[in-house]
Amino acid sequence: MAQDYDEARPDVAEASERTLKAVQEMDAPTAKSVHSELEETDLSDGTELPGAIVLDELVVEVVPQAADEFVCGECFAVRHRSQAAKEVDGVKICRDCAEL
Repeated sequence: MAQDYDEARPDVAEASERTLKAVQEMDAPTAKSVHSELEETDLSDGTELPGAIVLDELVVEVVPQAADEFVCGECFAVRHRSQAAKEVDGVKICRDCAEL
């Protein structure tokens, strides 16, 4: 006798049917109710979402370069003169960049 291995077993089919009925009986929200709830939610009460664009002005104090500092010609970071490793064509290179 040939057996159809693709056919669902009776116990599995019955369990799937019960699960489907249970899901259909649940009081799940509809798309319209979810949409109306989202419209009612007001996010302007000061809470910010992560990654949100903030329109506040950023105030930064810019300190001029000191006499004992230099700008690295490789990474363009302002370093103390004790961090200078070498000078190439009048451009100073910091220790970190010289190691690379």
